[in-house]
Amino acid sequence: MPGKENISNISSPFRGAAVFLDSVIKRLTYYKELGDKTFGQLADADFHFVPAEECNSISIIIRHMHGNMLSRWTDFLTSDGEKEWRKRDAEFEEQNFNKEQLIALWEEGWKCCLDVLQSLSVADLEKTIYIRSEPLSVVDAINRQLAHYPYHVGQIIYAARIIKNRSWQNLSVPKGRSAEFNNELKRQP
Repeated sequence: MPGKENISNISSPFRGAAVFLDSVIKRLTYYKELGDKTFGQLADADFHFVPAEECNSISIIIRHMHGNMLSRWTDFLTSDGEKEWRKRDAEFEEQNFNKEQLIALWEEGWKCCLDVLQSLSVADLEKTIYIRSEPLSVVDAINRQLAHYPYHVGQIIYAARIIKNRSWQNLSVPKGRSAEFNNELKRQP
């Protein structure tokens, strides 16, 4: 819960901000879970598969997201989101990390991101932060990451689907089963 406040106790002008923070946390958690479910279907070697010469492996995407998350969310309200210690270019060089190591990076990045989001107060949304010296409202900075992370999770899932092909276990509505899926949702309380 944002800033550990109960939304029903927040006065009307600020309720929308609290709802926004809750929604962001919910959506980002959903995309993390899609990645988690994808990784569960992959072997160590699958993380290093490169679909085409100019494409990134799942390993590289995880390492890029990890670097981005630590850089953006460490000292989120008080320092530039592009930290001097980040080695962004190195994130795109293939390394021999195994599945366990890559998932540990994935978890560390997401923990950093979600912990900060959960600690923000409604008042924090009115502040200005900086990324590469560019001033951004906290809301804009959050929305920027809300677009960035699902973009990369989609890349991870697409690469995994190529790797697994017919043995891929669908994470959403299976092809040709939309009506069945929608009818099942209608039956749920």
